[in-house]
Amino acid sequence: MLSLKNSLNPPESMGWTGPDPCKWNFIACSEDNRVTRIQIGHQNLQGTLPSSLSNLTSLERLELQQNNISGPLPSLKGLASLQVVMVGRNQFTSFPSDFFTGLSALVAVEIDSNPFDSWQIPESIKDANGLVNFSANSANITGQIPDFLGSDVFPGLALLHLAFNSFEGELPASFSGSQIQSFWVNGQNLSGGIDVLQNMTSLTEVWLNSNRFSGPLPDFSQLTELQTLNLRDNSFTGPVPESLGKLGSLKEVSLTNNLLQGPMPVFDKSVSVDMIKGSNSFCLPSPGECNSRVNTLLLIAKAMNYPQRFADNWKGNDPCADWTGLTCSNGNITVVNFQRMELTGTISPEFASLKSLQRVILADNNLTGSIPEELANLLSLKEFDVANNNIYGKIPAFKSNVLVNTKGNPDIGKEKSASTNGSPSASPSGSIGSNVSSGRKSRIGIIVFSVIAGLFLIFLIGLLTFCLYKRKQNQFSRVQSPNAMVIHPRHSGSDNESVKITVAGSSVSVGGISETHTIPNHEQGDIQMVEAGNMVISIQVLRNVTNNFSEDNILGRGGFGTVYKGELHDGTKIAVKRMESGVIANKGLHEFKSEIAVLTKVRHRHLVALLGYCLDGNEKLLVYEYMPQVTGRVTTKVDVFSFGVILMELITGRRALDESLPEDSMHLVTWFKRMHINKEQFRKAIDPTIDLTDETLASVRTVAELAGHCCAREPSSRPDMGHTVNVLSSLIELWKPTDQNSEDIYGIDLEMSLPQALKKWQAYEGRSNMESSSSSLLPSLSNTQTSIPTRPYGFAESFTSADGR
Repeated sequence: MLSLKNSLNPPESMGWTGPDPCKWNFIACSEDNRVTRIQIGHQNLQGTLPSSLSNLTSLERLELQQNNISGPLPSLKGLASLQVVMVGRNQFTSFPSDFFTGLSALVAVEIDSNPFDSWQIPESIKDANGLVNFSANSANITGQIPDFLGSDVFPGLALLHLAFNSFEGELPASFSGSQIQSFWVNGQNLSGGIDVLQNMTSLTEVWLNSNRFSGPLPDFSQLTELQTLNLRDNSFTGPVPESLGKLGSLKEVSLTNNLLQGPMPVFDKSVSVDMIKGSNSFCLPSPGECNSRVNTLLLIAKAMNYPQRFADNWKGNDPCADWTGLTCSNGNITVVNFQRMELTGTISPEFASLKSLQRVILADNNLTGSIPEELANLLSLKEFDVANNNIYGKIPAFKSNVLVNTKGNPDIGKEKSASTNGSPSASPSGSIGSNVSSGRKSRIGIIVFSVIAGLFLIFLIGLLTFCLYKRKQNQFSRVQSPNAMVIHPRHSGSDNESVKITVAGSSVSVGGISETHTIPNHEQGDIQMVEAGNMVISIQVLRNVTNNFSEDNILGRGGFGTVYKGELHDGTKIAVKRMESGVIANKGLHEFKSEIAVLTKVRHRHLVALLGYCLDGNEKLLVYEYMPQVTGRVTTKVDVFSFGVILMELITGRRALDESLPEDSMHLVTWFKRMHINKEQFRKAIDPTIDLTDETLASVRTVAELAGHCCAREPSSRPDMGHTVNVLSSLIELWKPTDQNSEDIYGIDLEMSLPQALKKWQAYEGRSNMESSSSSLLPSLSNTQTSIPTRPYGFAESFTSADGR
């Protein structure tokens, strides 16, 4: 005790005077003068703890919480009488691996908020198998949550708080059946599902927020004592179980920022609900029944464990509104293409409920189970492809005109339990053969099969030679004026990375070209080919489908051109953006081609998909999928969304799409919105090159809120650019460069306001353009009341300062 006093150097007011520690304040002793309690929490003490603390063999309680004690936390090994340890909210720097050894009487441990060197929960904690409370929030613990914290080792554990550490991996299955009541693991890198919760029937509060949990929510019907459930800021998918809304004990629930699907859940009025509108993937913005097609697709997704990819994209109540993997005709789902989507689970018989299905493409995934017999009853089905999965069992009796592909499934045609040494009862092609017991018949069968196979191989070689010859001829074939064209949108073919264009009555070559070619056209200029898949569309086709760009077909206008509605001969609707001649000069052609190459690869629920393009002389056109509810706003609200993305890029220093990051952080918009909700997380998300004073942080938060509104999911929820400028204009007087000492080539005083600086920059740019360009291309500053030129260089003639504002 004297060593403890010397290392902490307490003030005299604390009353640690005299030679007998049993007479000191906050110290308790047994009848035989052995120290049993040290209770000096909240005393603002500093210093370190001596290693000799483990000599206090009768110590029952050690309470040092909320001081400033630093240095290593000493081992308490062998203190068999110790029941309570409270050392949280100090400055301890390390945690000993043998701390719990021999602490057989330990009931409660609280070590929160200490800057320990990274450590893992040691197995020696098993010695304290009578633990009831274990709290180690913000203690820099790494690794996985140990299996040995389950009920087998700690049958009486009621409080387990491990929030704000660096745990990763999944929740231990050993927690099933535990008596834990209060469970905190929020704010780290935990992942996987949470099915184990449904068997933790003593739970009263659960904090899983701000992790990477995914998959569907479990059944909550057995959690009859649950009062608080915080699941926000994860990646949960699937519908919210009805059992959660029916819990009579529930007082608080938080579901914001997940990918939950189906109908919006309903809770009792007494429940405090955190469920921000638009922060999940519910079919409707308010409680109500989902469309029957949505319900069917959710049942299909359920068999595949509710893939995150679907939940992130399948928004709203109309599956025909650009849902990933689906193609529709007249409101009916005709194509399901889930190829190469890393799907697991099984094939649901609910596919048979989509009566208009013509093609089902599930190839190149990790699906297992058998093919449901019900799928053979689809009357419109023409193609069924499950190649390269782990499908087994009998192939249903599809109609003879259905193209069935089951290759790459080793166990197809035989039961999963069948011996791998035996031959399957059906070949990979799905054709059924009979088992012939007679050796003679078997030999005859082998001979016949060999002959047929040989003839078939010769036929394939000939066909391949012919196709290669025709392809070589067609690569540089002359482009004719097609009379009709069909665009097959993405996910409708076997290749997820291409858009197939079928031209009737023409010899257009739209195959994938390995380099840029110029193919002579019989009329206006050249059609230039860009390596972007099958995307080139002739100007004549676009003239035909838009009725020669009729005024009656205009969907909208903007600073970069006009958008026209078009309809192909098969009824497919498209939107054609026709750039004005001043938008892209010759020197911008390379950038335009590069943009096409990028847009063909980018897929996001906020972006209208690019289906094709045309470069024909001065004509530069982009062809998008037609979405009645948003296409007319392509030239306005889409630009607002893009501006919001730019603001997010400026704030974070990140790219809009970074495929090197984990899937849940890849898209800037989704990640940014999640970060913006939490003030501390948002501060960490800001570009570290920004000098964050209190004043700057306030401005950044204002811009961040604006960026969030600009990137609202629904175009109608996004502000006009006028509102955007009004918000930003209130900040420009506060603008000041970070580097006050840099020399400026424009001769601008860095103390001047941003509007003044802009005018000087514009004047400089005006002189520069005067020297290198004709005066007709110079921006005019005389007809605007703001610092924005009437028409900046390179913009279309129709672009005015109103567009700029």
